[in-house]
Amino acid sequence: MATILLAEDDPNLGQLVQEYLTMKGFQTDRATDGNKALELFTHGQYDLCVFDVMMPKKDGFTLARDVRLTGRDVPIIFLTAKSMKEDTIQGFKVGADDYVTKPFSMEELLLRIQAILRRYQRGATDLEPSIYTIGSLLFDYPHQILSRSAEEGEPFSQKLTSKESELLKLFAQNLNAPISRSFALKMVWGDDSYFNARSMDVYITKLRKYLREDERVQLVNVHGEGFKLIV
Repeated sequence: MATILLAEDDPNLGQLVQEYLTMKGFQTDRATDGNKALELFTHGQYDLCVFDVMMPKKDGFTLARDVRLTGRDVPIIFLTAKSMKEDTIQGFKVGADDYVTKPFSMEELLLRIQAILRRYQRGATDLEPSIYTIGSLLFDYPHQILSRSAEEGEPFSQKLTSKESELLKLFAQNLNAPISRSFALKMVWGDDSYFNARSMDVYITKLRKYLREDERVQLVNVHGEGFKLIV
């Protein structure tokens, strides 16, 4: 059971998030200000932290800096009511692994938590894989090539664009798991605006065409959730 430290000063939202994460199997401790959160972190052992940016006594950015100064390598997700690019940049500068903009769905927060924990559970010294296996296809992320060798069947090679590569990487990292539209848009495009959503639909169509090289691989729509790459 992963243990999460939640710092959120809004009592209603804080209780809602804590109860939801507990229901999903996470042991979740909650603090209502930055000082209390740092005290809990100092005396506890946590696998992941979720910090609201705007909090009394110590804001989320300052809290994250203090957490990093302890030398403990714990992933941090920020909750922020602001969508300004400057806030996002500041968050990553102080060591954030991800951020979620309010209002958000609990499912989106859960997906981000699960994705980050999977990366950390591979080991802090493990490198992110550069080659992903998708059925009989190999996805070379650094070189942006989706291919299949003669040993696996009919030879195939497709050079991908940067956006196609980022999107396919997200699906490959979450193979056989649903990805919400909003989550994919925020991770690859930076926001989930209408125009970016239309753009993503075009790239989804292209990826489906490439992935049809292996009939066992499907990039499907999940009603009410988003997409799922299935092998």
